Amino acid sequence: MAPVKLGVVGCGAIAQVQHLPNLAGLTGEFEVTTVCDLSPQLAEWAAKTFHVAAAMTDYRRLVRSDDVEAVLLCHSDPKTDAAVAALDAGKHVFIEKPVCYSLREADTIAGAAERAGVVAQAGYMKVYDPAFETAEAEVDRMTDVRFVQVNHLHPDNRLHLRQFRLKRFDDLPAGTVAENHAARKAAVLDAIGEAHEDAVRAFHTLSGSMIHDLYCLRALLGMPEAVVSTEVWSEGRAISTVLSYSNGARCVASWVDLPQLWDFRETLEVYGGDRRVLVSYPTGFARGILSTVVLHEINEAGETSTRQPALAWESPFVRELRHFHACITGQEACRTPVAEARDDIRLIIDITRSFMEGRPIPA
Repeated sequence: MAPVKLGVVGCGAIAQVQHLPNLAGLTGEFEVTTVCDLSPQLAEWAAKTFHVAAAMTDYRRLVRSDDVEAVLLCHSDPKTDAAVAALDAGKHVFIEKPVCYSLREADTIAGAAERAGVVAQAGYMKVYDPAFETAEAEVDRMTDVRFVQVNHLHPDNRLHLRQFRLKRFDDLPAGTVAENHAARKAAVLDAIGEAHEDAVRAFHTLSGSMIHDLYCLRALLGMPEAVVSTEVWSEGRAISTVLSYSNGARCVASWVDLPQLWDFRETLEVYGGDRRVLVSYPTGFARGILSTVVLHEINEAGETSTRQPALAWESPFVRELRHFHACITGQEACRTPVAEARDDIRLIIDITRSFMEGRPIPA
């Protein structure tokens, strides 16, 4: 079977650190035929560096190309217009998180995907992490999940991006940055209405970073029954929310900006009456660093044990790309369809509303 011809829109940090290097090793699945970026020099640099035939600056031209069967969108948000254009052109689409900001955008993208009858996959890479898959299997066997805790302690990304020779060029067309900012502001306004700066910053954090924790919670436990409360402090750079579930369990999920602290920490803990599942993730701007999962159990004799299963070494970024190919070729059903991302967007809006209105928000 011939590789799927892929176009990549956006040649910034996540493309340079993860997607383009990973695609270079997936030649059996994909042939990157085109790269696209608003920066002409960056598009040309990416094409030359990763041996791609064509470089463009307009995604509309890319999605019309006969040399593109699928599109990976990892450019600056919002991505809605590019996603719809690609879907309307009959291309399979992979959308890096966040898929979008508002429910209106989510419905527009999902509607375009349904009309086109193609694969539309959200870039929810942690679902494909071997550690998460192991944890999910363990949680599925738990009959009495009582408490879940998420801690996401986040340094400034620049601390980790210094490890890579990222390319940037000062050649964006005049007005591009302002136009993109205005489009992002309009999308957030559509999502949460007029809001204080702290709420807007928290909303962006939830959408762009804590989204990983929220979709993993949905995969494990389903949607919460309510957002019990949300606190935002440190000028919107710290968030803690309490979620309730229909079985009576509670989740306390926190994200805190620690800008000068090198040590990135992101953990997921699930507690039942006789076992605990603990997952620890590295930053997404890392290569070759594995997540871990630790299981604490008590048997019928009251004996306590701890085990740390050996995990596959393959990167979750690689695994999600392999899955995208398997979906396109009809071998697998999509595990992270963009249509289901609507639930995560709704939850982000509800968490933000809980802070803005100072009250619980029922599902």
